[in-house]
Amino acid sequence: MPASLVADTVTEEFLAEAGSVLVEEIERYLAGQRRTAHPLVSKTTAELVEEALGAARPAAPVAAPVLSVPGRVARVLPDWLLPVFRQAHGAGRGVSVAEHLELTALLIERHGWAQGRLRSPGGARCLLGAQRVLVRLGYGDEATARAAGRRVQAVLTARGITQDYYEWNDHPDRTAGEVLYLLRQAADGARS
Repeated sequence: MPASLVADTVTEEFLAEAGSVLVEEIERYLAGQRRTAHPLVSKTTAELVEEALGAARPAAPVAAPVLSVPGRVARVLPDWLLPVFRQAHGAGRGVSVAEHLELTALLIERHGWAQGRLRSPGGARCLLGAQRVLVRLGYGDEATARAAGRRVQAVLTARGITQDYYEWNDHPDRTAGEVLYLLRQAADGARS
């Protein structure tokens, strides 16, 4: 579909509704992440103070982030419209490399995985395409995406794989499960 036709038929109200779901999901995920003063500290300052005072309570189990999948229309809009969502909904903020990798995995998990292209006509994304969505929405920047790519590449190198990660993604025998596992393994490594 030509870009001019999409621009003519997509109303501001439609864009606001379609984009808000994806932005809200990402913000919910990021809000649930724990931040500490130092990467080697595994507890927040409040938890350390509470523990030091002897009032530590058992921590509730941390549930995996829950994301609802935006409608089909939001997934198939052209990438050049993604910054509009950022402007309309105040989306975007700095994220760590680990958060970027987790969000990349969540996008692939929720919207589908593609091979041989950045995105499918139905909105599924390859590893690199999912990273691109996050950057266009303002969750991290090009430097964050490059650092995340280096982290993914380091995991592949440790496995003895010399292909670039985007070529590895496109190998005919690759599965979505392998891609998700790689992303989460790289995210774990970025946290340590």
